[in-house]
Amino acid sequence: MSKLPLDTVLVGDCVSHLAALPEGSADLVFADPPYNLQLRGDLHRPNNSLVDAVDDDWDKFDNFAAYDAFTRAWLSEARRVLKPDGGLWVIGSYHNIFRVGAILQDLGFWILNDVVWRKTNPMPNFRGKRFCNAHETLIWAAKSEDAKPTFNYEALKELNEGLQMRSDWVLPICSGGERLKDPEGQKAHPTQKPEALLHRVILGTTHPGDVIVDPFFGTGTTGSVAKRLGRKFVGIEREERYARVARARIDSVTVHDRESLSVTSSKRSEPRVPFGHLVERNLLRPGEELVSVNGRHRAKVRADGTLIADRYAGSIHKVGAELEGAPSCNGWTYWHFKRDGKPVPIDWLRQQVRAEMTS
Repeated sequence: MSKLPLDTVLVGDCVSHLAALPEGSADLVFADPPYNLQLRGDLHRPNNSLVDAVDDDWDKFDNFAAYDAFTRAWLSEARRVLKPDGGLWVIGSYHNIFRVGAILQDLGFWILNDVVWRKTNPMPNFRGKRFCNAHETLIWAAKSEDAKPTFNYEALKELNEGLQMRSDWVLPICSGGERLKDPEGQKAHPTQKPEALLHRVILGTTHPGDVIVDPFFGTGTTGSVAKRLGRKFVGIEREERYARVARARIDSVTVHDRESLSVTSSKRSEPRVPFGHLVERNLLRPGEELVSVNGRHRAKVRADGTLIADRYAGSIHKVGAELEGAPSCNGWTYWHFKRDGKPVPIDWLRQQVRAEMTS
């Protein structure tokens, strides 16, 4: 296969299809592999009704060795498909996630975080012999220790009302109108993940236009959210019946406009603009007076991009800190210049220069 089959659902064995994809072609792999639940007989509720548990052939393995071999095979191909700075997400339960985590480390992946998805509405433990299993675990890993995968820190912070996004995510399971049904009214897939979960993963660790590969596509939650957020996807699904549902689902998705897809960027990712560049470009002139944000202090701009105020001289940050008797100072927001008689923070000029650098 010479190029990526973008926005396509491939039906068949995930290892074979991954092996046919070009090396270094994916920005992200999101994987929801079989959990190898090791069920022993039917499970009933207290009223003796049958629990709709996962008992499909695709979740059955002869033993742990067989499961480990399968895991090693698909993870090896996933790593080959990833770009050097690509990332991997894999979700699982206590049945499999520890085995998966050990194998991905053995293969050279570098674990960045484990994230606990705490379910607001988990299925009860009907037998009453264990704790209610109310969470699943996601592992976020880089292709290697030296890789720099995408992390939209500020966007996730804004998604969380200005607070740093933590590694415990409280979200409901897929239910209600989001839960896909077959013509008989039964669940189209037993382990359909909520779109909110994928929204957070994709928003936080990819950019619009990035390629996401999902080797266990199911009914297409990854593809649905990827399309809505302006990303490309390649889905691989073993069962044609699930692939059929996924295609229909994704066809109905409306893509957000380009402006809506932009997110809050990290300050660290923006181009560095030294204060001296503003002087070089005559946006501020030597001898021009700057005023502190509180109006109490004044300083003059010098030709080398430093300030002088009273007995203090140095950078915009150092002079501001000295005048305020503070350990530090953000000079970009502290110092203001006058335009049309109104004070404007010098950071406004820096943003102008950055916009020119990235346009």
